Amino acid sequence: MYSHDSVSAAAQAKAQDGVTLFFAIPLLLSSLIMTFKGSIKGRMLLTGTLGYFLYTYASYSFLTMYNSLFLVYVLLFSLSFFAFILALFSFDKESIHTYFKNSLPSKGIGFSLMVIAFMILLLWLGKILNSLLGGTPPQGLEHYSTLVIQVLDLAILVPLAIVTGIMVIRRQPFGYLLATVVVFKGVTLLLAITAMLAAMIYSDVTVSIAECVIFPTMTVAIAACMVILLKHVREP
Repeated sequence: MYSHDSVSAAAQAKAQDGVTLFFAIPLLLSSLIMTFKGSIKGRMLLTGTLGYFLYTYASYSFLTMYNSLFLVYVLLFSLSFFAFILALFSFDKESIHTYFKNSLPSKGIGFSLMVIAFMILLLWLGKILNSLLGGTPPQGLEHYSTLVIQVLDLAILVPLAIVTGIMVIRRQPFGYLLATVVVFKGVTLLLAITAMLAAMIYSDVTVSIAECVIFPTMTVAIAACMVILLKHVREP
């Protein structure tokens, strides 16, 4: 399936497929069941998990070398996009803050999201600027035409996490909604990235020390934020 991809990209894709199969799909099914039972936690988990599938199959559609599953990637990208939009708009923006207890540590979660965003920003800018200043292709570009993951992260995820962090610190209702999406999506995504790093190391692909430290650390931090959010949700 990934025979036309580089060793690094194939290792990452296989690791992400494993996380999707054994973690994201069961989480999607369980959150659907919880949602049908009227659970607020279920709806939040569902929205965040759909965000993971949206990001994953957007990257597969644009980055992975053409293969027999191309139309499947496009279909999953489309389905997850519209399902994510519908799930997002199923919440009442004005009352979502009432879903959380007053004891929710908004500042802690907000600052955590901003720190994670800046860590990703610095990591990717360091990779890109070094290549621009040196006039050489960035590490990891290999035979691909551009850095799709960095585009998605720098254009969407980093600004979204920063804006969400600011809104949560200010206790703005829409910020709570965005926080649930960013945090729950972040857990699945960062877990997949950590698995990718392990697969790359196993395949003897060069991985920077910064990536080996930053991504597992962020996985633990975002998982802690998820646990805190879930503990402070008020069920109807």
